[in-house]
Amino acid sequence: MTDRVYPSAKPAAVNGAAANPSFPATKAQLYGATRPTYRPQPHHRRRSKRRCCCTFFFWLILTVLILLLLIGVGGTVFYLLYRPHHPTFTVTSLKLSYLNLTSSSNTLNSRFDITVSATNPNKKILFAYDPTSITILSADIDLGDGTVPGFQHPKKNTTLIKGSILSSGQALQSDEASRLKSSMKSKNGLPLKVNLETKVKAKMGNLKTPKVGIRVSCDGIRVSLPSGKKPATASTSNAKCDVDVRFKIWKWTV
Repeated sequence: MTDRVYPSAKPAAVNGAAANPSFPATKAQLYGATRPTYRPQPHHRRRSKRRCCCTFFFWLILTVLILLLLIGVGGTVFYLLYRPHHPTFTVTSLKLSYLNLTSSSNTLNSRFDITVSATNPNKKILFAYDPTSITILSADIDLGDGTVPGFQHPKKNTTLIKGSILSSGQALQSDEASRLKSSMKSKNGLPLKVNLETKVKAKMGNLKTPKVGIRVSCDGIRVSLPSGKKPATASTSNAKCDVDVRFKIWKWTV
């Protein structure tokens, strides 16, 4: 029987030492060999951006503070030079010729003749008024409207503003008509409120200010209904007028 020779399962030794088996490198070994070492970079860009933002806001705040300081100094100098005061208004005369309210249709017809005195107390400031609209109300019900022309208001001067306030066929709501009828029957007379609205600019030599709106509200006026053709004179001894300056900022009026 012939003997068969099988190869040995163990690798032959080289120079008396056992040979190490050679296996292909794994993917992890190959990736680790070619991957560069990670080194964190300093954040110079973020620091530079922060410095730029801080510098910008610093100069912005400084500029605003300087502007506010200049405005304050300019306002103080202006006040010391001109001592400005707003004009004052007083209702000196108000007469009611007729006030008719039709019950069937709640329509109103009226006529008022009014005189308002405007006083400029300033020694160095002249006022220039645009046309002035005048409205007379009673319990927030519009009794008549009118307009007077614009005028120049000299220094240390009192000017009389005269106008006729009319209402012709004005339709009222049912609740407004009821309130007006009740007020017309009052023994103390019909309470009235006078509103004036206009725009004015100030002149100081060659210096002119932009136009600003002013609203004058006068309360404390009462009038009785006229008897016959003679107009009824209103009581204006307790009338007080408040002046409000109205600035327009874009779409808002303050």
